Order: sequence, then C-alpha cells, then structure tokens
Amino acid sequence: MSKSTVGGILKAVRQVKGGVFVDHNKLTKDLEVVRITPPDKVVLPMQQHIGAPCVPAVKTGDTVSVGQVIGDSDKFVSAPIHASISGKVISTSEVRVANGKMVPAVTIENDGEMRLFEGLEPPKAETREDFVKAVRASGLVGLGGAGFPTHVKLAFGPDKDIDTLVVNAAECEPYITVDYRECIENSWDIMGGVYTLAEMLGFKNVVIAVEDNKPDAIKVLKAIADKDNDHGNIAKLMTLKSKYPQGAEKMMVQSATGRRVPPGKLPADVGCVVMNVASVAFIARYLKSGKPLVSRSMTVSGSAIAQPKNVRVPIGIEAQKVIDFCGGFKEDPVKIIAGGPMMGAALINTQIPVIKSNNALLAFADGTVTNKKERACIHCGRCADACPMNLLPAEIENFAVRKDAESLVKYGVNVCMECGSCAYSCPAGKPLVQYMRLGKEIVREAGAAK
Repeated sequence: MSKSTVGGILKAVRQVKGGVFVDHNKLTKDLEVVRITPPDKVVLPMQQHIGAPCVPAVKTGDTVSVGQVIGDSDKFVSAPIHASISGKVISTSEVRVANGKMVPAVTIENDGEMRLFEGLEPPKAETREDFVKAVRASGLVGLGGAGFPTHVKLAFGPDKDIDTLVVNAAECEPYITVDYRECIENSWDIMGGVYTLAEMLGFKNVVIAVEDNKPDAIKVLKAIADKDNDHGNIAKLMTLKSKYPQGAEKMMVQSATGRRVPPGKLPADVGCVVMNVASVAFIARYLKSGKPLVSRSMTVSGSAIAQPKNVRVPIGIEAQKVIDFCGGFKEDPVKIIAGGPMMGAALINTQIPVIKSNNALLAFADGTVTNKKERACIHCGRCADACPMNLLPAEIENFAVRKDAESLVKYGVNVCMECGSCAYSCPAGKPLVQYMRLGKEIVREAGAAK
C-alpha cells in the first residue's frame, strides 16, 4: 500500500469520484460531551442492528440491572441488547422506531439505583476467537450510524488475506460532532483499541482517516501515535478532503489504500476492515471494564434546538427527553431527524427511543429547511456526476416509475448506498434517494415472486 507522507501525516492515496460539498455546520464541535440524567424509563427495541432481531430474554415483572442481557438471538448476524438502567420490566410489547416500523421492545422502569449487573468483569481475550466472542458479548454495533454487528465484521480467520484496518473518523455528515469529540476527549482509548485490534487480528497496516477540516483532532491523535513506540508505529494518520460522503466505507477504502471495492462486494474482499472511531474506542473501554454497550454519545443540534449539545445518553431513552435536556425547542420544528441531514430518518414525533446506531438528533425551524419544488428532469447530468458509485440516478428513477426490475438490476440500483448526493445536486428537486429505495423494493418483490 503506497502512500505519500507530508509533514508526518499521510495524504489520501486517491481522491474518489463523486460526492458533494456541503455546509459543515459543526456548531457543537467545541462542546464537551455531557452525561444526561438517567430517565424514569427506557424502551429497548429488539431490532437495533442490521441482521436478525433479538428475542426478549426477560419478561414483565422481572428485575434487571445495568449491563444485563435483556434480548439476544442465536443468529450470527445479530448482537445482544443489554439493560441501560436498573429497575423492573414493565412491558415487552411492540413500539414504533425511527424508520416507522413496529418492533418488539423491552420497557424498563428506573428504580433510581443504576445498579450494575453482578458478574460484569473484563473479558478474557487471549485468542482471536476469544476476542471476537467478547466483542459479540459487548453488544457492539457500528456506532457511525450503520449499526452492523461488529463481531461479524471481525470474524475473519487468519487464512483470510485481510491486512488493513481503516479507522473512520471522517464524520462527513453536517452538524454531527460526536466522533470529533471522541478524538479530542478519548484519544488514548482510540489508540488502545487500535493496538488491541492489530494484535488480536493481525492487521499489518492501520490508517486513522480524518477529514482535513478537523485539525485539532489530527493534532491530538498524531501526538499520541508518534509518542507510542511500543507497537512499532503501526498506526498512521491520514487526512481526507472534506467532501461528503467521504466517510462511506467503500469511499474510505479507496482513499486510504487505493483499492476499489467492486459492486456487491465488501471491504474485506479487498483486504480491509473499516470501523468507526467510537467503536474502536469502545472496545478498549470494554476490555478494561467489562461494561457492555448501554450508552452512547450523540449530537443534538439544529436551528430549532435551544441549547445544542453533545450528550451521553442511555440506550432506550426517549428522543424528547434528550431534546428537553438541551433546553427543548426554541422554535416549533418543521423537521426532526434521527441522524444526519443527508442520510438520517425524518421523525413523525419525538416519542421514539434512541437506539445504538443513533448518532444525532437534529431539529430545524421554519425558514431553515429548503424544500425544492419537484420539476421535470432537465438531463443536466449532475446526479451522475455526484454519485460516488458511478450510477445513473435519473435513469434508475425512470425504471422505478415503470417498475422495470430487470433494468433496475442492470443499472445497479442495489449498489446505491443512499448517500443522497444525487438528490442534493438535482436542480429539478427530484427525490432520487426515495426512487432508489423504491427501486430496491421492486427488485426484492420481483425476486420473491420468482
């Protein structure tokens, strides 16, 4: 993997095609993460990750403690869910989550004690297999927003030709700053996680990739990486051009290594594993404490939020409780988003629970959200220029409208990662991401029919 080094910091091997320049609006970048007061109850959906949902491991009336498993699955692509407060289980009925679906959930009433589950202790991870089992037991999923179970990503054998770990600290979505704060506040945990992953899984190269609009994070991480010589200086920092969606896995692999992930393939197929920087730091803390994933940091921001903050919240807290902690709404919001403005999900209300993959809550007042009026396509080609996956979004829209499953597959609808660059660039106001999702559903239904 050839790289050029400028001033001790690696420069990107290759700038990827496509993407868009967006206003960063990192309004909370200088605000330390503050811990929220535990709520009177939490609602823990059994579907908080990509893959098979969990089945409740407790029943109504049970008393639970912080860190106790309250949901699990015997499926490989899944991750256990733990109680984030101590108290009594008052319900195991379905709840609505951010994507609008109804899913089973465990509701716990807080007893005010925040009592830790007996037996929580640092796991013994002396072998590769032990380490992967420990990561699964922690309940860790990708904290950057995707929610993919981390142990699945790390469960490759020593015979697999995977040599590079890419730590994603790009945080290219506007407004969100929790990964930046992780770099500033918990840099030793990040480096500890890096060295553990390299030792346990045999990574020969580790690249920590940060967008060049975060100089303070680059400075802190570089100082630690340069100071720690006990691990052979395996970790290198790389600056990336501040361009959305630079943090997408396939984009990051290409920028960091020059390797291109083929359509339908994963970074592992070209010898790479990509992990969010907060996920890496969590692994270091878990191995020291044995405390599973029961809380996470998230950014609360936007023009309708009275006091934007970075907050540490227990998993399962109601979104409105988090907003109230930030002073509530200073103006009536016209749009509330779980996640970033490019790929997040718009909420119909704030009574939904925060799950493991929620890295932000954004609320915008009237006059600060631009809704383009949809018009006829002018065939300008901007959507194709912006697409980092080299797709033709306008053509895919036409096939989706006609429900032409065969052409949708041919033109690569399933390759789309729904980054929103096409819709952002479209002067005609076409909701191209929605057409992409519709196209994928048409393909799925056609496959099911066959």
